[in-house]
Amino acid sequence: MTTPAGFIEPSELKRLSVLQPWRTGLALALDWAMMFGAAAFSIWADHWLAYIAAIFVIAGRQHAIAVLMHDFAHYRFISNKKVSDWIADLCIAWPLFGTYEGYRRNHLGHHRYLNTDQDPDWALKLGSKEFTFPQEIRFAALNLLGYLVGVSSIRDMRGILKRLNADNPETPTYKRLRLSYYLALAAVLTLTGGWFYYVAYWLVPYFTLFFMFMYIRSVADHFGETMDYSDEVGGTRTILATPIETFFLAPHNINYHAEHHSYASVPYYRLPELHAVLMKNPEFASRIHITYGFIGLWRETVGTRRRAEKKMNLEHVPAAE
Repeated sequence: MTTPAGFIEPSELKRLSVLQPWRTGLALALDWAMMFGAAAFSIWADHWLAYIAAIFVIAGRQHAIAVLMHDFAHYRFISNKKVSDWIADLCIAWPLFGTYEGYRRNHLGHHRYLNTDQDPDWALKLGSKEFTFPQEIRFAALNLLGYLVGVSSIRDMRGILKRLNADNPETPTYKRLRLSYYLALAAVLTLTGGWFYYVAYWLVPYFTLFFMFMYIRSVADHFGETMDYSDEVGGTRTILATPIETFFLAPHNINYHAEHHSYASVPYYRLPELHAVLMKNPEFASRIHITYGFIGLWRETVGTRRRAEKKMNLEHVPAAE
């Protein structure tokens, strides 16, 4: 695989890599505030349209905090790693029923062995129908509808937990603390009569739109028939998205994914600036895979049955001797 090198001056990279913890802390606080605000408005309005809107906002911000964990995994928050790890668990991983360390190990393996058999993300997804492209329109639509009833979400959750737990040496102390967290949450919900609200405003968004947003974004990051997997730049997609698309499908600049894989030391809030700098380099500009909006992603990954069958037939044509 061709890896990126020399696309940016070291001094410029150093400048872009300077951490501003207040920006990540504020982003995390705002994400949580929007989730609580959406739930509160829905309860106050007491209307089904307000509830549907709340589900979309909450699922979008669940996706957003999951993306922030991406920065935590690269220690792009604060220099104190132990404090950073605990904040990631308490404010992101545990509420989303995962563990920070499991995610970090998986994600760093993904960076180290990008788009190879040793890439834990790639190995799990490669060959599955959901990540084989182009997809027939009918299958793509049914798969997305499956998230709205939870079927696709449960499938994805099982795969994610299997991947994250494969190499996650949790200590007995950590396990007890995590169990205590969930027991304390259950006790508070029981004492306050909050179980209905927890199910309606956390679990319903989580098991429907959250996993759908995660799936679409995971496709956007690395998949499609036009990707060049021999090149780390060309095998990673950057999407120039609209503000609405960004809010739900590409929060916290995760759509600048080729830039992130090229220079993971740059925190999320500097990625648009990094993109502008890198695009001035002719070699990088010629290698990067840019898609314009998530409508563009649909066009790159979904097609007619004839197009999908043609692709499948070409892949099974014997090589000439």
